[in-house]
Amino acid sequence: MSVQQYDEIGEAYEGFKALPLEQYAVVPSFLAMVGDVRGRSVLDLASGTGFYSREFRRRGATEVLGIDISGEMVAVAQQLEKNDPLGVRYEVGDVAELRSFEERFDIGLAVQLLSYASDVATTERMCRNVHRSLKPGADFFVLNQSPDFRFDGPTPERYGFLSELTGEEGETGPQVRITALLDPPVSFVANRPRREVYEESLRAAGFTDLTWVPLTVSEAGLREFGPDFWADFHTNPPLEMLHCRA
Repeated sequence: MSVQQYDEIGEAYEGFKALPLEQYAVVPSFLAMVGDVRGRSVLDLASGTGFYSREFRRRGATEVLGIDISGEMVAVAQQLEKNDPLGVRYEVGDVAELRSFEERFDIGLAVQLLSYASDVATTERMCRNVHRSLKPGADFFVLNQSPDFRFDGPTPERYGFLSELTGEEGETGPQVRITALLDPPVSFVANRPRREVYEESLRAAGFTDLTWVPLTVSEAGLREFGPDFWADFHTNPPLEMLHCRA
C-alpha cells in the first residue's frame, strides 16, 4: 500500500469525521470501546491527522504518542497540535519496522492499520511490534473493515462512503477501494483481511482475550436521521472493532 496515497489526502482526511458513518457510528463506538483513559498512556498507531490522539489526550490520557507512515499526515497533526497545544507527540514511522520505546504503553490503538500489511508475515510483524510496545495486560483496540462485509449487499453510500473491490486479491484478502464522498471525493486502496488473519496474527504475537465488537449507531445519529436511515448499515456493517490484551 503506497504512502503516497495518504500524503495526497493530507488535510482532507480530517473531513472524514464529519460524514455520518464516522460521526454517528465509528467515532462514538470506538471511543466507547476504549473507555476511560484517565491516567493511562496511549500509543496511537496509524494515527493519521491525530483525531483519536487529540481526543484521548483531552479525555485525560497522561501521554499520547501518534505514529503514522505518512509524513504529510503527521505534518497536519503537528500543525493542529501547534494551533491548539494539548501535549500530544507525533512521529513518522512504519509499524512493520516500529522502533522500541523506553517505556511501554498502557493502551494501544490501531485504526485501519492492519489492512495495510501487504501479506500475513507483515501483519504478524506489525502485531509483534505492537505487543512489544505495550505493558503486560495492556489493552489493544483495533478498528477495521468488517471481514464479513458483502460487496453485493447494501452499500454505506448514504453514510458517506463507498467500498468496492478492485479485482486484485492479496494474500490477506481482497483489495478494496474506499471512497469518502466528500467534495471532491477522496479514495484510497487497502486490503480487507479475512477474520482468521487478524485472529491468528494477534495470537501469534502474544495477544489474548480477542473479542470482536460491532459498531452501534449513537443516540444522536438515531435522533438526527431516524432508525430507518440506518437499516443498510445494520444489514451490512462496513466496519468492525476488535479488543484484545497484551
